[in-house]
Amino acid sequence: MRRGVLLAAFALSQAVPAAAQDQPRTMHQGQMDRLDRDGDGAVSRSEYQAFMMTAFAKLDGNKDGRLSSDEAAQVLNPQGFSATDVNGDGKISQTEFLNRVMDDFDRADRDGDGRLR
Repeated sequence: MRRGVLLAAFALSQAVPAAAQDQPRTMHQGQMDRLDRDGDGAVSRSEYQAFMMTAFAKLDGNKDGRLSSDEAAQVLNPQGFSATDVNGDGKISQTEFLNRVMDDFDRADRDGDGRLR
């Protein structure tokens, strides 16, 4: 099975810091199972987005709706932070975050069926 996903999902599902996020990574079955809410053996686009919305909320320590570089450090290195902060204001909005992770999902979904297996 293809199991490529953004490292943020890997890091957040394991609750450990991540070193780099520029390439989709492979997750083991236990990690896939955490994201596969309906148990169909694949992670759908909607399951991934819901997980990432929750991940953003967990990362947003001061609950201001934006991630500082310190808050994002466990899933984004400085280059990843800059690339995600599209408007260059030094913070990552939920929209910027979701755009990044959903782009990563789309790249990992090589057959374009909206599911990662």
